[in-house]
Order: sequence, then C-alpha cells, then structure tokens
Amino acid sequence: MTQPHSVAEIWRGNLLESRHDAHVVVADLSGIRAAWGDPEAMILPRSSCKMIQALPLMTSGAADAAGLTPRHLALSCASHSGADIHIDLVADWLAELGLAEDDFRCGAHMPRDKAVHDRLICAHQAPGQIHNNCSGKHSGFLTLNRHLKAGPDYVEIDHPVQQAVREVFCELTGADGETWGIDGCSAPNFACTISGLARAMAWFATAGQRSDTMSGAAGRLTRAMMAHPELVAGEDRACTDLMRAMDGRAAIKTGAEGVFVAILPDKGLGVAVKAVDGATRAAECAIAAVLVHLGVLPAGHPATRKYMTPVLTNCRGLDVGHMRPAPGFPA
Repeated sequence: MTQPHSVAEIWRGNLLESRHDAHVVVADLSGIRAAWGDPEAMILPRSSCKMIQALPLMTSGAADAAGLTPRHLALSCASHSGADIHIDLVADWLAELGLAEDDFRCGAHMPRDKAVHDRLICAHQAPGQIHNNCSGKHSGFLTLNRHLKAGPDYVEIDHPVQQAVREVFCELTGADGETWGIDGCSAPNFACTISGLARAMAWFATAGQRSDTMSGAAGRLTRAMMAHPELVAGEDRACTDLMRAMDGRAAIKTGAEGVFVAILPDKGLGVAVKAVDGATRAAECAIAAVLVHLGVLPAGHPATRKYMTPVLTNCRGLDVGHMRPAPGFPA
C-alpha cells in the first residue's frame, strides 16, 4: 500500500512542530489525473458525500413535488452552522411538509453559530434537532420519505430512503456497499476508496455534458451549492469562504475526520482529500492548496491565506507560527 503523503506543516518559530499526512486524488471521468498517497485507501466520506445522498431526493421527483428551491437543495447538501438563516429555512421546510422536529432522526447538538449558541444559553434552552448541522440533509430525507410513503425510521440501513442512497453511492463510487458506519447524525455512511470519491465528484463536475435524469439532478445540486455557499456551511467556515473566493467556479464540501471534496465543472474534475489523522485544518490546507494548483482558487485571496497559510496566534494575539502546505505538495 502506498504511504500517505505529507500535505501540511505547522511551524512554531523556526521549528517544524507538527506535520499532517493525507491521501489526495484529482480525477476526471476516465480515472485518476493526479494522486498523493494511496488512491485506493478505503475511507468513510462522512458529510463530504451529502450531494450523493441528496440525489434520490431529486431523481425520485420528490424535490419537485415538494416545490424545493435552489436554497433548499443547497441546504440538503449542507453541514450548516445552525445560524438563523439555516434553522429558519429548515423550520419552514418542515412546516411545508406538514411535519415537526420530532420527525427528525438526527439528534440535537449546540449550534456552531455564536449568536444562536449564546441565545440558547441566555434563554436556558436546550438545542433541538433543528440545530443539528445535518438537519438540512434530514429535511431532504424526510421529503423523499414522504414521497415514498415509507416508515418513519428513515435512517435505518434497510429503509427505502437509505437503500436508495446506497444504490446511487455504489454506482458513482464503485463501492460494494458492504462496509459502512453510522454517522454523527445517525444515517448510514458507506465506505469507498478515495479515488472512487474523487471520480464521483468528477461525475458531478461533468453533469452538464449529459442529458440523463440523474446527471440533471447532479447539475442542479452543484449549481445550488455554488449559488448559495452561505447555506452549505456558514460564516467563517471553509466551505463558504472558499466557494465565495472562487465565485461560482467550484462546489466544495467538508466531512468529519479530515475529509474534503471539490467539484470543478469548468475543468471536469473531482478532488477528494482524507487527512489520515482526521484533522480538519489539514484537510482545509490540502484542499486549498490543490485548488490553487488547479488554477481555480486565487493564491492571494484572503480566504486562501486563511486556510492554506494561516498565521498562528497565541492568547495575547502574538504571531507565534504558521501553517503551510508541505514541500512538494501539490506538485
């Protein structure tokens, strides 16, 4: 097996303090265009594959039957911060479905958005499932579930919703669907190779070149993400900041445990990153470096510097070090 490749370094003063390794693949529809590390490393894509998980919502006709807009579609692919812009749209979505928060199966956690987080604390209120960063995806699951007239436990592995997700995931990534884990939001997460994930993103990137129903759905999801980056993550988040910096030239999505993907329609390419230690900062640095290398992300943009070459500060605000891509990556 090919060893992972060094992708990011953390320097404190003039000392190399830490190094992050990863597996990275750039692919087109014909296969791998570039790779660092092991392209056949098996991973759980976590939330980076939400666009794939949203495809049955589209191809079934459920999205159009429910009158979903591009904002809903972007949110169905999101790992949002739980800001008002996110939770208000989820609440309206549920109401349009005639459902309630109790119909979710994602669980609750405190939102990342500081204003909503502090508001809950000051009001002595516990967060609800609507604050879960995956509540947009689960709103999509509920929309599909209502369309299918299936049972309420839509996150179970044998439920029609998850079987539809499994089928399309295996088709696009080449996975067999036999290896899977339970994600943080309780939905199944199927394993695939890092190259399979990159090829799936390349398939999304080239959706406009085909006329079949599933490609049309992929194109709509990709365009929705690029048009509404604030819904895909939120303010001060890498997905949102970097998509804004690329001005509609890419759709990118993070996943837990150091996963990141990119869909590049102009180039017909897909990118997948997996930091082997699960570090988010490593995945953010690596995806930014690859996007700069591919010519879609401006190297001098403030958002690029924020995630690819950030200055490290201490509690007094002193500059104490920096992070940067490892020598030879990407090259």
